[in-house]
Amino acid sequence: MIDAAATVLVVDDLPTKRYILSSWLRRAGHRVVEAGGGEEALALVGTLRPDLVVLDVRMPDLGGMEVCEKIKANPETASIPVIQVSGNAITPADRAEGLERGADAYLSEPIQPDEFAATVRAMLRYYRARQRAERMAARLSMLAEITLLLNEADDFERLLSVAAEGCSRLVDRFARVLAVSPDGTLRRFAARPGEAASARPVRPDTLDKLTAIAVGDSTGVWTFDLDNSRWAAIVPDSEVAGGVSGVLCRTKSGRPPVFLGVESDRPLDGDEMSLLRQFGQAIALAVDAARAYAEEHTIALTLQRSLLPETIPPVPGMRIAVRYQPAVDNVEVGGDFYEVLRLGDRVLIALGDVQGHSLHAATVMAELRYALRASVIEAVDPARSMSLLNAVLRRYHPRMTATVCILLLDPETGEIELVNAGHIPPLMAGREAAYHRFGNLLLGVAEERYRVDRLHLAEGATMVLFTDGLIEDRDKLLDESLEIARQQAEDVGEDLESFCDRLIATFGAREDDVALVAICRAPC
Repeated sequence: MIDAAATVLVVDDLPTKRYILSSWLRRAGHRVVEAGGGEEALALVGTLRPDLVVLDVRMPDLGGMEVCEKIKANPETASIPVIQVSGNAITPADRAEGLERGADAYLSEPIQPDEFAATVRAMLRYYRARQRAERMAARLSMLAEITLLLNEADDFERLLSVAAEGCSRLVDRFARVLAVSPDGTLRRFAARPGEAASARPVRPDTLDKLTAIAVGDSTGVWTFDLDNSRWAAIVPDSEVAGGVSGVLCRTKSGRPPVFLGVESDRPLDGDEMSLLRQFGQAIALAVDAARAYAEEHTIALTLQRSLLPETIPPVPGMRIAVRYQPAVDNVEVGGDFYEVLRLGDRVLIALGDVQGHSLHAATVMAELRYALRASVIEAVDPARSMSLLNAVLRRYHPRMTATVCILLLDPETGEIELVNAGHIPPLMAGREAAYHRFGNLLLGVAEERYRVDRLHLAEGATMVLFTDGLIEDRDKLLDESLEIARQQAEDVGEDLESFCDRLIATFGAREDDVALVAICRAPC
């Protein structure tokens, strides 16, 4: 038996074979739907959306391989796993053709019940893992999109309306937001899935009562659950029937927090709670900006840093130093970013720069970073990840461009897969320091096939990546500044952190934001 029953479509023109396969599946607890031919199977796949298709290869009306190709060609059904079975096409060439034409597994008759059951379990595990990854990737993309709308809101009411509607979309539940407006009035907005948000009356002490439960005078993010009776005591006119899961966020001591709550008639899973925490933080930052425009510079920097990794994960066999330095006297945030992700025995390092300086540029940067993270949930392919970032930018932000460089490094062997979209090439440090060759076209311009360069980082060797803010000066040629950086990299020294500080200090105060990542393969 598996953890959860599935809906399985069994397709075969022979009733006896359908009966045998279906009986095995029903015995394992699955719901089975049968089809006697290929055309009928395609119709059922389109309407039923089964979790798995068991498909005979040879059928009189439409062969199983053709049916499989049509299933996989449709974006709405492409992720459904297909197991092909055959008592005639049983040679290695037949199996290879079936797999090449889209099958996820190929079984030759006679099939043993245990083998069949194990194959079904494996396919369903894959399907559910992919479903979860795709659902999380979609939610992360939605989170970035809603965050953009938050920061584009032109007044406080619009901000809270976007927050309530966005929260409802993220977790598909009735949602409400409470926050104190710039004039000191507590405001409450609520929204149901698919409906516009609306302002609701609220008692002035409601937020104080919620704050007393979890926050007090502290700063941070807190989550808690309230049953229906306790919630009704705090918000008597609420329409909630099954309790509330809430997030309270306060970014600075002495300021009122923001409350974000959703109906909890069914429990929230870990991914949903994480999204609420992230979204609650985004709302709190946006509300603070609306409350105190005079503090825009500080709030903008807080947002920028919250979009970058809080910590760099330790990577055995590697030393990694990062820097982010905002531009001097610039009240707007930029689109520079870096990312360091542990992926099993390997580490993915990315550095990028989104065009412009604004909250919009910063949130586009966040969207690219979320998309990059989502792209490696299932499989790690730097070229595919870069193509996804290009597609995200071209589809959702057609007037924006960005440069990004992605490295996938194996610390044990030093092998590197490098994909570069218009960014300054990585600088190989050392006595004969040199830049790697230029990469492909920058993101957001056109469809591009991204080249993967394979490099080797020797033990003790250092590689440096930086954004153009480090080296661009109005009164100096770019080649001159690149040469200055190269000369600095000829002697990194024993301390990677000191080298990063020295490199930044070499160029002095910057008019643009600077992001820098230096990696050294131990010993260093």
